[in-house]
Amino acid sequence: MAPSALCVRCSLLVLRKGYRAPSSSTWHKYGNAPVRGASTSVFNVFDRGMKRRQKNWAASQANAQQYEYLREEIGDRVADRVFDVARTFPFALDIGSGRGYISRHLTKETVERFVQADVCEEALKRSSASEIPTINVIADEEFLPFKDNTFDLVVSSLSLHWVNDLPRAFQEIYRVLKNDGVFIGAMFGGETLYELRCSLQLAEIEREGGFSPHVSPFTAVNDIGNLMGRAGFNMLTVDTDEIQVHYPGMFELMKDLQGMGESNCAWNRRCLLHRDSMLAAAAIYQEMYGAEDGSMPATFQIYCMIGWKPHESQAKPAKRGSATMSFGELGKVNEMLSKSKKDDA
Repeated sequence: MAPSALCVRCSLLVLRKGYRAPSSSTWHKYGNAPVRGASTSVFNVFDRGMKRRQKNWAASQANAQQYEYLREEIGDRVADRVFDVARTFPFALDIGSGRGYISRHLTKETVERFVQADVCEEALKRSSASEIPTINVIADEEFLPFKDNTFDLVVSSLSLHWVNDLPRAFQEIYRVLKNDGVFIGAMFGGETLYELRCSLQLAEIEREGGFSPHVSPFTAVNDIGNLMGRAGFNMLTVDTDEIQVHYPGMFELMKDLQGMGESNCAWNRRCLLHRDSMLAAAAIYQEMYGAEDGSMPATFQIYCMIGWKPHESQAKPAKRGSATMSFGELGKVNEMLSKSKKDDA
């Protein structure tokens, strides 16, 4: 079934009872104004309205597919983790789906029905066809317009690093999951683009006597597990991986980031970078990080996370003090096994 683009105002059966979609003015201003239900203590780091415009512009370009290599790769890896779970999911949700980078790798034997949610309507309009019956919904990661206990599986790939209120996003994911449901996601980590960040900072210090942030901040890996645990997830797994992509130069890297819709959208970003500083940064990048073949590597750190919503059927840790062997006796295990083999012989 071909995906159909729907707005959050549609009366889907899965929509939360009593939910009201934000008006158009609220939708475009939620980056710089209080959002319905948002905590006043949340750091408003990113201009979410700007990010939405960046993603819509990138998705509407005629050559948009040539910049999707990272999203394709990570979407494939997330799908592999879904296949690792030996069950069929009747109903699944993809948060920040873009053009369907996860669903295109899944089968209807694994996921029976699928909902793709993203703030970028242009990407949803151009979503790839899938053999899984799919519905597209325009929705914000921090305010999912679905009823409690709706989905058996929630996935996300390279979207959550632009969320201002990450604790709330995890709480929303936890809320819409059914008991014994699983969340499998991937997001950019703190060491992403450290080469570009260092080169720009050194160039600005040299040419202008100070520097401004040009690469958006990322979450630390230890914070991911803490936030998911606070949201209620158990049986947590968080691991990191790195992908290194080689570019002809720094400007080609920046062009690709723009084509991905991954340009910086932090409120404190500096919109203007002087020509001298840019040329100096490119030279520093080449000198400090350039490969022998003349290319410039860019590192993308990926956090991969898995968390389960608790259920009575899940395995539980043994009670404290119930162990029958101390850690000091573990060295005797090999002796016991060797003796058992000799007896059997």
